[in-house]
Amino acid sequence: MIKEKEALIPEFSNVSLLNCIDLANPDVQSSVSLLKQVCLDSGFFYVINHGIDKEFMDEVFSQSKRFFSLPKEDKMKLLRNEKNRGFTPLFDQSLDPTNQMHGDYKEGYYIGVEVSEDHSDAQKPFYGPNRWPSEVSACRMPVLVLNALLLGHGNFSQVYVAQMEGNYGEILSRCTVICLMISILDINRDVARSISRLIALALGLNVNYFCQPGILGKSIATLQLLYYEDQISEPANGIFGAGAHSDFGLITLLATDDNYGLLICKDKDAKPQIWEAFIVNIGDMLERWSNCFFRSTLHRVLGNGRERYSIAFFVEPNHDCVVECLPTCQSEQNPPKFTPIKCEDYLLQRYKDTHADLNTYK
Repeated sequence: MIKEKEALIPEFSNVSLLNCIDLANPDVQSSVSLLKQVCLDSGFFYVINHGIDKEFMDEVFSQSKRFFSLPKEDKMKLLRNEKNRGFTPLFDQSLDPTNQMHGDYKEGYYIGVEVSEDHSDAQKPFYGPNRWPSEVSACRMPVLVLNALLLGHGNFSQVYVAQMEGNYGEILSRCTVICLMISILDINRDVARSISRLIALALGLNVNYFCQPGILGKSIATLQLLYYEDQISEPANGIFGAGAHSDFGLITLLATDDNYGLLICKDKDAKPQIWEAFIVNIGDMLERWSNCFFRSTLHRVLGNGRERYSIAFFVEPNHDCVVECLPTCQSEQNPPKFTPIKCEDYLLQRYKDTHADLNTYK
């Protein structure tokens, strides 16, 4: 029986190789051409020469594993709140309810820009205090220092974290690199901003179009730690690590361990859908902006009987940013396909559609 289930999961040798975007390439036009080709094809690609230290990343994964190894009752004390911060237990999210038996076979932990309760921005959706473990010694959670990183303090090798639940403070060395991938939205770092510049040029826009204050000036930067149990998925029976979905925002940056499992489907409308393997992808908002010139791509996770850890960085615009068809992506023959929508309204609906009602945990 196990062998039959395993046959549903592709062997590593069948995993497709994705194109690499080299952020250090001095030939910007060649990078733009490659990115455009990728976004017209699968919408997934690797980013290399991003300046992120591997040792740093290894430490972050280590801390993520420590957190998910805590007893369930301890993790449930940090249950996701209405700001979408904190722990998401098994089946909390259902990304493909039509084809899933229960929901996603994964646990998660959401972290965002740290905003104190008395700050005016705390009234906005997705902004507010993060939910940190009170026992730092039990789990030196990559207290992911969004306090420091996402609000503009860039000493990544040694960041002092003073405001955590329980008043624990300590120097966390080399535990903040995972924030680097999304911190660009707030602190003018290289990774996501560099990618957004290439995307802008590929769409015929000014190089800094997405970097302007009205779009990514005070973005909704969201980090999600993910843990998949050592379970074998059964697609025929609606059992997935994560159901088929496209991401909600502008782009997503993903770091994974060595355990494969994430698959992509190039054609959303394909029947049957052809799944291939995956790593950085464009989201639904970019599809709306580009009038479907660039398509967000369906992807899912299949468990292969081994534990799997990953870290997703969701790059999303300002709360009040209106996502509407770009002038370079419309014409008389190709009018806008989507109604303009405010970023926070779009995200609120997508999260509501894919997560369990918090009242079910009371």
